[in-house]
Amino acid sequence: MSKRLRAIVLMVLVAGCGSSNFSAPRNLDSACSIVNQRPKYLKAFKATERRWGVPVAVQMATIYQESKFIGNARTPLRYSLGVIPMGRQSSAYGYSQALDATWDEYRQSTGRRSAKRDNINDATDFMGWYMNLTRERNGIPLNDARNQYLAYHDGHTGYRRGSYRAKPWLVRIAGEVGNRAVMYNQQLRSCRKV
Repeated sequence: MSKRLRAIVLMVLVAGCGSSNFSAPRNLDSACSIVNQRPKYLKAFKATERRWGVPVAVQMATIYQESKFIGNARTPLRYSLGVIPMGRQSSAYGYSQALDATWDEYRQSTGRRSAKRDNINDATDFMGWYMNLTRERNGIPLNDARNQYLAYHDGHTGYRRGSYRAKPWLVRIAGEVGNRAVMYNQQLRSCRKV
């Protein structure tokens, strides 16, 4: 095989290996656009809604805030002296930005040992599991995107203690998550494929 042919084959293989979970859909302000571009997302959202009762729009608004629908999203690097990388801000990873310890708890609790945070089906199932724990431990309804997000961000104990009250930026963002869930819910009612 010639060098040129090998290069072409390699480029085709690399292009074919590209996964849509590592890039965001276009027009993240339109729920219809998101689910039309990524039908597997809608399938995952609906499966989680059936299993855990978390509305599709709440899942979508949370994923928007956490990862902007990028499957391999990570927290930014921390730097010492402004130039020396010191590791990530946290172990949060994937669509749901689940922390290592919480993800491990989810996998053990649900028996889904091979679940991956960069898989939309696993990430939404995790969110359903976590938000149900939030409902059980803190009494937050599954359709209350704002308060579910506060507990998602600060943890069940942090929410119970009201740690978010000292974080005006988080309260603002949680309000945005709540508003986005309402917007997505309204849009989803008018989508052709939903």
